[in-house]
Amino acid sequence: MSEGDSVGESIHGKPSVVAAFFTGVGTVYQTWLDKSTPFYAVRWALTLLLTAIYMIRVYILQGWYIVTYALGIYHLNLFIAFLSPKVDPSLLDEGKWTLIFNEGPSLPTKQNEEFRPFIRRLPEFKFWHSATKGIVIAMICTFFDAFNVPVFWPILVMYFIMLFCITMKRQIKHMIKYRYLPFTHGKRTYKGKEDTGKTFARNESERQIIVNTFETFCQPFILSSYRRFQLMRFAIEEINNSTKLLPNVTLGYKILDLCSDAQNFAGVFNLISDSSVQVSYGAASSVFSRKNNFPSFLRTVHPNKDVIEVVLRILREFNWRWVSFLHIDDDYGRDGRDLFIRTIEDTEICLAYTKGLDQDTDYYKVFQQITSMKVNVLIVFALEWTAEALVEAAIKYNVTKKVWIAGDAWSLHKELPKKDGIRKIGTVVGIAEPKMTIPGFNDFINAFRAQTQQENGTEERFCNQACNCSNHTAADIINADPSFNFPVYSAVYSVAHALHTVLQCETGRCNRRITGVPHMILQELWKTNFTLLNQSVQFDENGDPSFGSYAIVFWNKSGEAEEVGLYRYHSSLQFIVNRTKIQWHENGSVPQSICSEECDAGFAKNPEGLHKCCFSCTKCKSGTYINSTVDPYTCHKCSDTEWSEAGSTSCYRRQESYMPFSHGGAVVVMLGALIFMGLTAAVSVLFFINYKTPIVKSAGGPMCFLILGCLALSSVSVFFAFGKPTTAFCVLRVLPIIFFFTVCLACFVVRAFQIVCIFKIAVRFPNILSWWLKYKGQWLVICVACISQAVLLIVGLSVFTSHPKNDTQRHPDIIIHYCYNNLNEVLGSLVFIALLIILSFCFSYIGKDLPKNYNEAKSITFCLLLLIIIWIIYATVYVLYAEKYIHFIYGMAVLSSLYSFLSWYFLPKCFIIIFQPQKNTQQYFQSLIQSYTNIINR
Repeated sequence: MSEGDSVGESIHGKPSVVAAFFTGVGTVYQTWLDKSTPFYAVRWALTLLLTAIYMIRVYILQGWYIVTYALGIYHLNLFIAFLSPKVDPSLLDEGKWTLIFNEGPSLPTKQNEEFRPFIRRLPEFKFWHSATKGIVIAMICTFFDAFNVPVFWPILVMYFIMLFCITMKRQIKHMIKYRYLPFTHGKRTYKGKEDTGKTFARNESERQIIVNTFETFCQPFILSSYRRFQLMRFAIEEINNSTKLLPNVTLGYKILDLCSDAQNFAGVFNLISDSSVQVSYGAASSVFSRKNNFPSFLRTVHPNKDVIEVVLRILREFNWRWVSFLHIDDDYGRDGRDLFIRTIEDTEICLAYTKGLDQDTDYYKVFQQITSMKVNVLIVFALEWTAEALVEAAIKYNVTKKVWIAGDAWSLHKELPKKDGIRKIGTVVGIAEPKMTIPGFNDFINAFRAQTQQENGTEERFCNQACNCSNHTAADIINADPSFNFPVYSAVYSVAHALHTVLQCETGRCNRRITGVPHMILQELWKTNFTLLNQSVQFDENGDPSFGSYAIVFWNKSGEAEEVGLYRYHSSLQFIVNRTKIQWHENGSVPQSICSEECDAGFAKNPEGLHKCCFSCTKCKSGTYINSTVDPYTCHKCSDTEWSEAGSTSCYRRQESYMPFSHGGAVVVMLGALIFMGLTAAVSVLFFINYKTPIVKSAGGPMCFLILGCLALSSVSVFFAFGKPTTAFCVLRVLPIIFFFTVCLACFVVRAFQIVCIFKIAVRFPNILSWWLKYKGQWLVICVACISQAVLLIVGLSVFTSHPKNDTQRHPDIIIHYCYNNLNEVLGSLVFIALLIILSFCFSYIGKDLPKNYNEAKSITFCLLLLIIIWIIYATVYVLYAEKYIHFIYGMAVLSSLYSFLSWYFLPKCFIIIFQPQKNTQQYFQSLIQSYTNIINR
């Protein structure tokens, strides 16, 4: 086993049988798809035939109408996508779209306009492929009854026709509005090399036509190509003189030049028709990496995708995001353009303008377009003669202050950097094969030129090639553009090493009896692994080189391509650029090429036009932020627990606002509640000791203890007014005060009514007093009031439950925690309390002239007035000031209400009991009643 075998198996291993089977099936399927691509008429004919078969089957089976309807909708969507542009202009406003049409590439609208291809949202091949798959799937569904859903099919037909008409009407209006046609036309075509690659002449007349076609593309003598030809000769001569590589085998070569001799055309056909192995030094198109189509093609030059990758690195290094891509209008150039477009899809780089260049290009219009779009970076992906025409046109039309990125095909051009006016066009940087000295090549050229100058006529017909190169000296050839030096040199050596293995030359002599057929050479080429000029030459699975690097060059003022950087493949340190060596055209600073200036921090991008690089900047509002690394176009709203100022890049956690139990105000209120409970307990004890005295009896007797107990229980509400609100706290901060205060008010109503009843009603309606005393009317009223309020509270809290809520609107940086109490929750209870207050006022007013010791009207009236004033003040403050201190104000309102009743109703009686005992006697009260009776009798 050779070294190449061991390396290949150790890296790739052996795939499983199942994986190999599916890979093989997928490969065969993709191969047939690729082969069918140009035969669009045949493809669509087969699809229409399948459609007809399907429709006949559905008609015969009389079913599966819903599947047919779904297939029709699917095909309609595909057709609309086929007619629609890749970028929908309706996403932009009309003014901006018009600006794009006037300034940038647009869809084709007229035949006499510059050709701009219509890029579909759904390409024709994918349209056909998807439509065919849909028909096949629908056909399969007709074999399963589960998909035969019963439906009235005429309704589906009518609905589909209506949907088709409406959709097509909208699509046609869209075409008219945005001025585009969904078909590419008007492009002038040329016959050339691509035609001859597919055509083989049968007779002399056909050959003459093909030769004439080739002559239209023949270029004048190019010294750099001639240098590569000589380098190939040198490599073959070096191998032939080697005693280690192919020791007893002599290599030869055959050169065919159609541009100089039409007789060579037959040889070209013979070469193409052979099943030959091809190792290319310059074919960089990515299509050659498809081994299904080109199984015997390998190359020593890096494919276009590698060059595009280096271009992308350069653009990112200098932050150039608004670029144009000019390419030669052939397969090579179009492949580079397509690769570039795909490469920048997920980057911040935008392709402002692209143009294919040929011999009929109007360079004035090209530069006018680039200038109008303010593009300062031009990527030129073309061969050297096309690049020469472009640069000369730039000098002619006074195109200045641009950055030119040269592809590897012309970056080492020897004449353009020295051309007059080249400094005016701007700065030229390029990508090139690193300059590599081939040992012995210079001596070979000098010896060759000396030999040919001694032989008359040899120069005119050398190696079957008419060459007008007698004016070029050896120094001219040596100093010509060295591009593709190593690819040419390594291509020859890779073939030689493959032959060396095939012919079994390891023993020092090659086996001349072995015939090196192409497939044997190809097999060994895939295993290539040798060292040449300190480079390890190998091919990857696509036949592309897995070795080498690219140099970044700069055209300096001396007219030389100076190396300023390097891009290494398969290296940890891939890309290096020495910025200090590049002399920019704008006062030494790196030129800019952007459509819009980058937004400042805290600003969102608003897209303008088709390109993501063109935008305006909008400052994010307060309460929002922008994360430019994730989504630079959207100001995201902060969560409810966060806040931000206008123009923020992040949100900050809001400060939570509520009054904790440890707050000074909360401590004061809770201490006041505890003191109130102590006072009610002391009053209760005092009244209990003096329970038999007239002053306690006149205050209500046993009812006093109920009132004092309810007042004490009402004060419990203030303990739930503090801390972070919860549902339980929200309920308990209103439930005790409402319920127990209702009991107190019911007692006051009963007490006021009893006094009036004894002194006024009993005189006129004695039966009422007897009924009241017999059935203990006071307790009956209190019980009814308690039950009524309890029912109202249960219903209200069940339907409209109090719950905690966060106020995030009042202050941007603060969350105010509060309890949300729906007015409907306590509306019935408040109405009931208001009714009790009104009754208390009425009975108190009636008994205003009763004996002093029995007249509680003034005390009750004053307590009720204080109650109303306190809660009106609280309601006003609550509306105007809903901050965390509202909890403190609420607690103070509750305590003020409770203290007012204790102070103005009970404390005066306590004062009499303690300090005026002479007024707490039966005789004193009888004297007051006697005086009141005498007044009434008068």
